[in-house]
Amino acid sequence: MDVAAVARHWAETWQRAWPAKQAADIAALYNDTASYRSSPFGKPEPGGALAYVERQFAVEEAVECHFGEPIAADERAAVEWWASFVEADQAVTLAGTTVLRFDSAGLVVDHVDYWMQQQTP
Repeated sequence: MDVAAVARHWAETWQRAWPAKQAADIAALYNDTASYRSSPFGKPEPGGALAYVERQFAVEEAVECHFGEPIAADERAAVEWWASFVEADQAVTLAGTTVLRFDSAGLVVDHVDYWMQQQTP
């Protein structure tokens, strides 16, 4: 498996599917038993990636995002990303990195987000 290529596909899918709210396209990147943590201090999301993105997509509007070139080694990758959106009538900007681990089929088995948030007037 070419982890850099798999991670690049992950990033390209998120960049396209997040603004379009295509939760199924994102969920297809993950193993059925994958651990999905939206924060390094949080527990894995109940229901995994699909449950998380469906919940977030319901409250985010006008999403714009960009994903950087993955840094990959062995079965792991890190991908830097930036996003802006409106949530509860408040403009929000995020900058973060997602650390991923893939199985031999190229599906995510472990996802952890590290991010900072800034609200803009």
